[in-house]
Amino acid sequence: MATPNNEREYVLRTARENDVKFIRLWFTDILGHLKGFAINIDDLDDAIDRGVGFDGSAIEGFARIDESDMRAFPDPTTFTILPWRPRQNAVARMFCNVCTPDGVPFAGDPRNVLKVNLEKLNKLGYTYYVGPELEFFYLKDSTSTIPLDNFGYYDQQSGHPSADLRRDTVLNLSDMGIPVKYSHHEGANSQHEIDLQYTDALTMADNVMTAKLVIKEMAQLGGAYASFMPKPFSATNGSGMHIHQSLFKGDQNAFYDSEDNDHLSETGKRFIAGLLRHAPEITLVTNQWVNSYKRLVPGYEAPVYISWAAVNRSDLIRVPAYKPGYDSSVRIEYRAPDPACNPYLTFSVMLAAGLKGIELEYPIPTPVEGNVFAMSPEERSARGIKVLPGSLGEALTLAEESTLLRETLGEQTFASFITNKKIEWDQYRSTVTDYEINRYLPIL
Repeated sequence: MATPNNEREYVLRTARENDVKFIRLWFTDILGHLKGFAINIDDLDDAIDRGVGFDGSAIEGFARIDESDMRAFPDPTTFTILPWRPRQNAVARMFCNVCTPDGVPFAGDPRNVLKVNLEKLNKLGYTYYVGPELEFFYLKDSTSTIPLDNFGYYDQQSGHPSADLRRDTVLNLSDMGIPVKYSHHEGANSQHEIDLQYTDALTMADNVMTAKLVIKEMAQLGGAYASFMPKPFSATNGSGMHIHQSLFKGDQNAFYDSEDNDHLSETGKRFIAGLLRHAPEITLVTNQWVNSYKRLVPGYEAPVYISWAAVNRSDLIRVPAYKPGYDSSVRIEYRAPDPACNPYLTFSVMLAAGLKGIELEYPIPTPVEGNVFAMSPEERSARGIKVLPGSLGEALTLAEESTLLRETLGEQTFASFITNKKIEWDQYRSTVTDYEINRYLPIL
């Protein structure tokens, strides 16, 4: 994999000037877990040229035992120093493109899956921009569900440890070149939100993985634990990752139309229509864990019903209010994903669903401006409002039959992902829970 000399020289020069001694080479497995290993700075030049070998069979979803040899090629554009590490003998990180031994991009690498889909998009003349809202909980430790604070939505927490953790996270992300648009306390006790600044999808997927690690690192340094579990508490809101998104052609926002009441173009409407039509089958990727479906229930502000509207936060998709003079900010917000998803695969399937709507000119359904949660089942049925999968098992059934998912993820990633989720669902179904013991043992 050839790397432009200017990129290589920039990385090597920056490393020398900042006393970088170790480079962490990062990639993700199929489930979105961050993986990596460190090399010495003296080996970086060769690593950029030839990659670094590792055992792919040890990585979830990567390769069968007879296809174990993989090579990680550091992407020079992702070089950044880890600011919380000592400045002397500093540590940097680079995301990697995973390839087979002969240098071919590996089909099972989630980052490569996204790159393939973005290359298809680029041929149509578009760039895909996304902006996620990362929600998470600060807890006392990793073995209990004791919250670190008892504050609520937008509460000011001057001097409280959880506010300091969030501040330190934002400052470290900024030092890494990852700007944060907003950060605040969310609605549940000890629930927080960090919104990353809008950028292209590949950069953002790397940024999401980095942000999740930084959030956890800052929590650990502060003697706490940060969790992206979608629903750690039964009787309160879970954590989502609402994703704002738009398509651009050059400098022009393809979702903007000055003549439309909502300032939403036909392209934007068809993108919405694609997301709505394919939402059930892509939910396995955007909400990939058994616990994800404990969040997707009525009554806790998470989307359940497949509908859209301007502004309305009870819908699966909303169109944020237009600000005059900010044509580039017209976008849609997809509210189903949670922060425990694999961002590379999630961005891929959302993009594919939206593009399918554009390609086949799906008609957009009538917007649902009222509170969808307050409607009766009969009213929702009359309006043609369908429901997202209610469990990992339901999501699996829909995903397994999805041509869109198979095409978007590629055969290898699709098969590995399905197999992994079947194992998880079978394990969950066969596990006797505390609820069952407490509910049934005394009476049966």
